[in-house]
Amino acid sequence: MTDPRVREAAVTIPVYRQLPFVPERSSGCDIFTKDGRRILDLYGGHAVAALGYGHPRLVEAITEQSKKLLFQSNAVALDIRAEAAEKLTRVAPDGIDRVFFVNSGAEANENALRIACMTTGRKKVLALTQGFHGRTAAAAAVTWNSDRWYGFPARPFEVDFIPRDDIGAAEKMIGDDIAAVIFEPVQGVAGAYDLSTEFLEALREQTHEHGAMLIADEVQSGMGRCGHFFAVQAHSVKPDILTSAKALGGGIPCGAVLCSHAIAAKFGAGDLGSTFGGGPIAAAAIAATIDAIEAEELLANVRRCEAEIREKCVLGPVTRIRGMGLLLGLRCDRPAVEVRDALLEHDILTGTSSDPEVLRILAPLVLESGHIDHLADALSNIAPATN
Repeated sequence: MTDPRVREAAVTIPVYRQLPFVPERSSGCDIFTKDGRRILDLYGGHAVAALGYGHPRLVEAITEQSKKLLFQSNAVALDIRAEAAEKLTRVAPDGIDRVFFVNSGAEANENALRIACMTTGRKKVLALTQGFHGRTAAAAAVTWNSDRWYGFPARPFEVDFIPRDDIGAAEKMIGDDIAAVIFEPVQGVAGAYDLSTEFLEALREQTHEHGAMLIADEVQSGMGRCGHFFAVQAHSVKPDILTSAKALGGGIPCGAVLCSHAIAAKFGAGDLGSTFGGGPIAAAAIAATIDAIEAEELLANVRRCEAEIREKCVLGPVTRIRGMGLLLGLRCDRPAVEVRDALLEHDILTGTSSDPEVLRILAPLVLESGHIDHLADALSNIAPATN
C-alpha cells in the first residue's frame, strides 16, 4: 500500500510540515506506528489529548452518544448539551456562568472578539506581543506577526499590541476607546511563556476602569493543562470572557466561549450562531473529559508532574524550564528543532515553538513518573552542544 504521506501530498494543499512517522494506533501516552515503533507522546496533538488515547470514560461516552443521537443542531435543546454547559461553567472562574459552544479555538476567539465589540460598541482591540489566537480573520488580526500570512485585504478592527509583562505600557494603552484586551495566561506558541500575576492584575484593573472587556484565551492553557481547570485561576484574575478548545473534548473537535450572565443578557436570537457547535458528540466528550479530570484527580497529577519535570529534566541540552503545569517550555542550548529530532530518535515526541530555542511539552494530563524518567534519560544521552 502506498505511504499515506505520499497519498496526502497528492490530494491536499501542502501547508503542513509533517513528522517522519505514521501513527497506526495509540493508547495512554503512547503512539504505535505502522513500522513498529512505540513513541511516547509528550505533545498531545498540539495539547488536544488531555486524557491521552483510548481513555475508557471518553471512549464510552462518545460510543454511547453515537448510538443514541449522532447529531442535532441548536434548533432543539439537548440534555447532553445542557450537561456539558453545566459542568463547564461549574469549573470555570467565579462569575463565568454562560456558554456559547463552537468548534475550534479560532472560532471561539473570533466570537469572543465579536461579543466584545458588540457589547462595547468600540472599534479597537489590544493584544500582546508574541501572542497567538488563531488563523481566522479576527483571531489572526490579534495574533503577533500575522502580517506575513494574514491574507485578508483588511482587518475587521484596529489592533495594537501591548508588550507582554509591561505594566506601564498597559496603563498607557488601555483607554476609553478599547473594546477588549485579549491575552493567553501562558503563551503557548511563543514557547510556554507564563505572564506574571502583577501584569494580569494590571490588565484587569485597567479594563475595569475603562469599560473594556478582558478576554482570557485559554484554548491551550485551559482544561487542566496548567494544574487548574483554567490558568487564570492560578492568578485569581477573573476575565469577562474566556475561550476554550483543544483539550476541551479530549480529541473531539469543539470549542466554547464563556462569559458572565450580564454579558450574555445583551444577546438574543440570531446574534451568534454555529451549525455544529454544541453537537451531541462534542457535548458528550466535554462532559466526559471534565468528569475524568475530577474523578482521577488529574489537576493534582499535573502539578506533581510539573515539579518532577523541573527537578529531573534540566540536563543535557535543557538549560531551564518555563511555563505552568504541562504547558512547559524547555529552553535549549541549541535550536529546539535539533533537540526535538534527537528526542524522536529516542522515541519521544515533543514540539517546537515560535521561540527557536524553546521546546514545548504538552503531554496528556495522565502522564506518569516513568514517562518523565524516560524523557530525562533521553535528554541526558543527547550530546552537549559544540561551540
